[in-house]
Amino acid sequence: MMKKSIYINKFLALFGLMALVSCTKNFETLNTNPNAVTNPSAEYVFTKSQYDGVANMLNLLLGTMQYTTSFNDVAGFGSKYVAAQVNTSSSSFSSAYPGALNELAVVINTVTPDPAKTNLLAAARIWRVYCYSRLTDVYGDIPYSQATGGYTASVYSPMYDPQKDIYANMLTELDEAAASLDASKATFGSADLIYGGNTTQWKKFAYSLMLRLGMRLTKADAATAETWVKKAIAGGVITADADIAKIAYLASGQDINKNPLALSLWNSDYIAQNGNTNQEGGKYQEVFINYLKQTNDPRLGIISIVYSGGSPDTAYAKQQGMPATLGAKPANFASLSEPNPKTVLLFNSSRLIFTASESYFLLAEAALRGWYTTESASSLYSNGVNAALRQWSIISLGSSNGTLSAAQISTYVNNNQLVAGTFDQRMNQIYTQFWVSIFPDAQEAFASYRRTGYPALTPNNYTGNATGGQFPRRFLYPVSEQNLNAASYAAAVARQGADNLLTRVYWDK
Repeated sequence: MMKKSIYINKFLALFGLMALVSCTKNFETLNTNPNAVTNPSAEYVFTKSQYDGVANMLNLLLGTMQYTTSFNDVAGFGSKYVAAQVNTSSSSFSSAYPGALNELAVVINTVTPDPAKTNLLAAARIWRVYCYSRLTDVYGDIPYSQATGGYTASVYSPMYDPQKDIYANMLTELDEAAASLDASKATFGSADLIYGGNTTQWKKFAYSLMLRLGMRLTKADAATAETWVKKAIAGGVITADADIAKIAYLASGQDINKNPLALSLWNSDYIAQNGNTNQEGGKYQEVFINYLKQTNDPRLGIISIVYSGGSPDTAYAKQQGMPATLGAKPANFASLSEPNPKTVLLFNSSRLIFTASESYFLLAEAALRGWYTTESASSLYSNGVNAALRQWSIISLGSSNGTLSAAQISTYVNNNQLVAGTFDQRMNQIYTQFWVSIFPDAQEAFASYRRTGYPALTPNNYTGNATGGQFPRRFLYPVSEQNLNAASYAAAVARQGADNLLTRVYWDK
């Protein structure tokens, strides 16, 4: 047996040597993936970054901002802040870096060396600011300056930058990128899903983001806020429907080509289309529906339906929201309001990224503060309301299901003029109307609410909640960060505060 084993071992050794020689002979060829791309196409990757950047949203914020709720704890985390489900709030952080942010790093690294591609670089920088701003507004301090250095600089444990520094850099990025846009040079063209390469519109988008981010600093650093808000206004922001930043989607085909919010809501809750067997127990929250009914808002019939006789019914009187305090399915669940399949749940509806109405509401605040004197706060507010009522037609592709008549718009605008009250009273009215107008972009509503305090929502003190009945101020980092990036995570927590739902981000004073 011993002799036989020796022969076998010699054979194996010889076989291994032969295999090693044969592998070494064509090593590079055999170990090259024939399907891999060695020189990435900036156009293709930029398209993917736009899809991924818009899709990376926290749907649970629909509940937090009291648009929707659920009778069960799991799906109802957003409206109930259930402690057992708190880690679901880290999903946007987990998706951002391997998705849009890394993709944008590839685009920027690819186009930067070529002076002829200055517009491609500018658009990528502006879009990167949008993606990072959405992330830092939810989590506070995040990996930023070193975040995508894994491929280029072997940085695998990036530090978390203070949000104050992130904001300073994002505003500078917008300023520089907007200034570098040149209509005479090449663009992304049709690979740009938002503007098709239109440099004038990209510039307006950059200044509109600057207006948003500048205004975000009003309580943290009013002087800096004023400087950037004035620069944004001088640069020119989005005030026309034609300039709205949006992405159009398809009704069929691959899921990436469908409106991501509509697809998510459809699959998670409303696919049965009967109002009763909603998989996660979701409905509109009564706070939202009650407000729309109390103000005779014509958008109620656009965004909300109840199932009557098995068919969706938009009748105003029948709309009824669900309390966020429920822990079991109510007897009248089937007759409660939920998103309209022909507008909110429309797969090929447009996803609005920055609207004319948002610009007008921010400009109205700037006028209140004396930072903008060309128009009155009252006229700017009315323009914002008017634009917000029009935008559902844009979302629903001009369909009658989302289009209000001129008479409906005029009546609502005339009945909702800006009050002649104190600064706080007027801010309350502006940002309560903003809360209605920005739906279903709950992430932006969440940021606006924390900065302004409006609308005056009452937090849900649900049994077992993680905030002690207080309104959340931020969401949690992924647990994986504590294991894979422990030192950077610890430094961020030591600087910013505990990694919980009540720690405030830099600008949330």
